[in-house]
Amino acid sequence: MCLTAPVVSPDTRQDARTVPLHLWRTVVHDDPVNTMDYVVWVFRTYFALPTALAEHRMMQVHTTGRAVVSTGPRERMEVDVAAMHSYGLRATIEPAAPDEAVQ
Repeated sequence: MCLTAPVVSPDTRQDARTVPLHLWRTVVHDDPVNTMDYVVWVFRTYFALPTALAEHRMMQVHTTGRAVVSTGPRERMEVDVAAMHSYGLRATIEPAAPDEAVQ
């Protein structure tokens, strides 16, 4: 009688600790409805941005049509986009550049 050990193949699934973090970003888009002061207020209230940075991001939205307001894991960016929609702002989520830092 010959006994053989069962063949066990290595687990090729990646552990959550070894999977690279894929970053996403929340982008707010220009619209003809909301005032500049309101957009600054939303950025200060929701993202807790300093006034100068909130004004800078608002001017990006106003002059270029868009501004990145947050960067992080997709689930968090989905929450931020939903929040921007609840404030009446147009926002989308998009992949972040690999070297972009979390904001």
